[in-house]
Amino acid sequence: MVIGSYFVIPPSGNSIITSGQTMSDSTKHAKGDNMNTKVVKTEEEWKKELTPEEYRVLREKGTERAFTGKYDHFFEKGVYKCAACGNVLFSSDSKYNSGCGWPSYWTPLAKDKIILREDRSFGMVRTEVLCARCGSHLGHVFDDGPEPTGQRYCINSVSLQFEKTEDTK
Repeated sequence: MVIGSYFVIPPSGNSIITSGQTMSDSTKHAKGDNMNTKVVKTEEEWKKELTPEEYRVLREKGTERAFTGKYDHFFEKGVYKCAACGNVLFSSDSKYNSGCGWPSYWTPLAKDKIILREDRSFGMVRTEVLCARCGSHLGHVFDDGPEPTGQRYCINSVSLQFEKTEDTK
């Protein structure tokens, strides 16, 4: 079940990356790349490309231990991309210290970057956050965040890759 309006089906003109194509094929147009292009790979392909911990969290819906992730107390200016496919997900402008032990954001960079899905694992009802481009597990979103959204996107550091940007102020 998909929850909320955060999933936008890309226009039919967008291609899908399938087995046999590499990530560099899909991202070689770095600054102007089409991040609406879906990434579809076999689990064997993901296992070859990701570290064991990345695979456990991103593809098997694992969770890294609280307060151990490299981005928990990291506040440089930049953007956070999906570690599996490079989709730009969050900005440092929406990052804050929630004290929960995982990087927290009050909003994604754009609503079409993520998919929200009901998660009933471990006897709880939560909202899972997935990358809209490759379907990888990122973390969960809760309704206890700061204004203006009141939301806390609680994201595993291992699901993210940071890219520094120049401070334009």
